[in-house]
Amino acid sequence: MNNQAKDIDEYIAAFPPQVQEKLQAMRSTIQAAAPAATEAIKYAIPTFVLHGNLVHFAAFKNHIGFYATPTGHSAFEKELSKYQQGKGSVQFPMDAPLPLALVTRIVKYRVKENTERATAKAATKKG
Repeated sequence: MNNQAKDIDEYIAAFPPQVQEKLQAMRSTIQAAAPAATEAIKYAIPTFVLHGNLVHFAAFKNHIGFYATPTGHSAFEKELSKYQQGKGSVQFPMDAPLPLALVTRIVKYRVKENTERATAKAATKKG
């Protein structure tokens, strides 16, 4: 909708109230699962960053898109199988509750993955 958002607050404010509720729920869930992550707008959508991009989310007409990169999705393939998907993306329908417990588990998985990769990279540089 709004490609010009400077931050996540502005992005969320551009949507109708019922969509804002879902976006805010996604944001709060991700913040709780990744408290050290910082917020940004990348690719014109809300993004959380921790040792690189962690996850993204966005609102569309009929769904909330969630992007945890292909690794975050493949690790939870079974749980995500009931949702429409693309490579590295999953669509949570607007007319259904968001699977926030699942989002939490995926975000924590991505935090661990990014942190381990950053630690390994730092160790390689030292050696």
